[in-house]
Amino acid sequence: MDIAVLIQEYGFPTVMVVGLGYFVYFIWKFVNEQLQPEIDKQHMALIKLIDRMRMLDQDLIRLQQKVDVVLKYKEIEDLKKRGNDED
Repeated sequence: MDIAVLIQEYGFPTVMVVGLGYFVYFIWKFVNEQLQPEIDKQHMALIKLIDRMRMLDQDLIRLQQKVDVVLKYKEIEDLKKRGNDED
């Protein structure tokens, strides 16, 4: 059927409402069938990445603590050597 005939028979606002209703349905269908599964996949990948970043942060904190302890022991050893050299 020709659009001009539809507009003439039902009026412009009615034809536009039906057209916009179809457009909304098409967009809704596209989002739910094609975009949502991809978004869900990316969401899971993001959760895995966040977990890995937290583990890395914890590892860096532990490593920093170990380095601090080693530097403290080195400082103590240097002080002992200086004390022995002065005697």
